[in-house]
Amino acid sequence: IACLVMYFFAEFDDAANLLAANPDATTISIDEPVETPKNQHSRLPEPGREEDDELLGTDDSDKTELLAGQKKSAPFWTFEYYQTFFDVDTYQVLDRIKGSVFPVPGKNFVRLYIRSNPDLYGPFWICATLVFTIAVSGNLSNFFIHLGKPTYHYVPEFRKVSIAATTIYAYAWLVPLALWGFLMWRNSKVMNIVSYSFLEIVCVYGYSLFIYIPTAILWIIPQKVVRWVLMVFSLCLSGSVLVMTFWPAVRDDNRRIAVATVATILLLHALLAVGCLAYFFDAPELDLPAPVLPEPIIPAHNGTTIVTKSH
Repeated sequence: IACLVMYFFAEFDDAANLLAANPDATTISIDEPVETPKNQHSRLPEPGREEDDELLGTDDSDKTELLAGQKKSAPFWTFEYYQTFFDVDTYQVLDRIKGSVFPVPGKNFVRLYIRSNPDLYGPFWICATLVFTIAVSGNLSNFFIHLGKPTYHYVPEFRKVSIAATTIYAYAWLVPLALWGFLMWRNSKVMNIVSYSFLEIVCVYGYSLFIYIPTAILWIIPQKVVRWVLMVFSLCLSGSVLVMTFWPAVRDDNRRIAVATVATILLLHALLAVGCLAYFFDAPELDLPAPVLPEPIIPAHNGTTIVTKSH
């Protein structure tokens, strides 16, 4: 220990003498980190690489997804397994709704909002709200159109709720299932095609339907031109979300197949909007005549009956 102390003071005296002789001299501390030379240039990103990383994902996002997939999942017959599909907060749901209503050109909806934590909470309640909105708005629209007609007798059509529920939930689940299977099949044929999980596709379709909720409320306006303009505007917004999401996944495939896939996605989406508008709002309704009361019968005292006619 005495030798170490003496060596330490000797080194300290040498450093002090060096600084006294040359005040501009620099010393190196063992605890200080060594700075990297500033003349080393980092590799510049390739042109177009930044856009591809934004659309298809970067290595960091892939590593995050890989680590997230290594988490131990509960068995599918337990409540904890399905609880993970609804593990979102209000801010996440609102952020995804804003992303579906205000799509940003060049931004992938899955990579930007969904990939970190896909959920079924938002799509389920969006579809449920859309079902009741279309059914109720369709009944109100029919009532306002025939309001004031003496031959019209209003009868609520509760069957529209079941028809709307079957149509919307079938679209929100069967179309993503078919698209997921198609992307998996093409991924086996073309190696560089990006494939989404079934939950991610369902999430995209569910949130893309939100714009139709305020649109269905505005469809109560008894003007066909206004209704169709609103339908086209909503179709453009929600369709752009689907195109910007699934075009990067199929653009490396055969050109005809890629274009046909995106065209089919838009066609099915347009058929849903046009079908809901035509059936629930613009369908011709028969004017049911008002019920006719039976003519009163007045018995006479002599055993005959007198039938009075009302004019």
